[in-house]
Amino acid sequence: MGKASRRKGADKKTARAARVPFAPRPFEGLPGETGWVAMREILPAATARLTFSYDGGEHTARVATVLPLAWAGLHRTDGERFIATQSGAGSGDLSRDLAAALIATVDTEPGQPVVKTPPVTAETPRLQDLLTGDAPEIELHDGFDFWIEQDELDEATAASLEQANSAVTPTVPLPSVQSAYWCRIGERTYVRWVLPHDEDEATAALARLHAAGNDALMRGPREVSEERSGGELRGVSEAGRLLGAFRTCGLLVPVWEVDAAAEPASYDGGMGELSTRFTEALESVRSGDPLTDAERRARAGLVSRQITIR
Repeated sequence: MGKASRRKGADKKTARAARVPFAPRPFEGLPGETGWVAMREILPAATARLTFSYDGGEHTARVATVLPLAWAGLHRTDGERFIATQSGAGSGDLSRDLAAALIATVDTEPGQPVVKTPPVTAETPRLQDLLTGDAPEIELHDGFDFWIEQDELDEATAASLEQANSAVTPTVPLPSVQSAYWCRIGERTYVRWVLPHDEDEATAALARLHAAGNDALMRGPREVSEERSGGELRGVSEAGRLLGAFRTCGLLVPVWEVDAAAEPASYDGGMGELSTRFTEALESVRSGDPLTDAERRARAGLVSRQITIR
């Protein structure tokens, strides 16, 4: 192949890629941005109700983490519409991909799935253009029973559903702060917190906490005291250790490993206290207070362990 032909092929690929502007923070500006990120990356089985405007009409739908066979959307025979955040679409703007799936559920006959996300362009609306109402209220599920209608549960469907349900990671919200979730992966347990702030500022605030020894996730005093017997703690660890953070959808998600023997709710009070400490550290960063040498080293350590998901 000659240089001209290769250049022509490269130009076509560039043109296709340029059709949709890249959105590093696709849910920015939406009410409940961190909830959208959580449903995209860290929640196994969850739904939330949406209201949206399209083609001069008002519509409702449910956003889900996953749909059968990784479908992008579904219009059930009972009229319920779904879109999935974890369908694998990738135009460069996840908000536009999900909006395209949402529109497709309106145009799809009841009882039919939206198997793949429709192609999008720079003219395709984004979720920010369609959604109405407040931040979606996320509902966690033990499994994927919300996929089906009761009269659809034949033997084959029941077997498939049972298999999917067995793979669900146990996940519990910590309601003292927004978008913080306890989860069990194998034999170990973690708390993951989706932060709504600028990545660099959030990383600096975490580094400031770490350098001061204030980044541990403590269990609430009430829960800890209930487990004491004769002044002893019976081998239960009171603090969760900050492992690091990952970056996704333009936001930072720090992760703590916590005691696998403790109840998830026992960390809720400590999560609230940690949130207060983090907010204070963030405010000091935003005020221009420079990082100390120890804080810069802590920041370098956090950054070196960061991974970016999608």
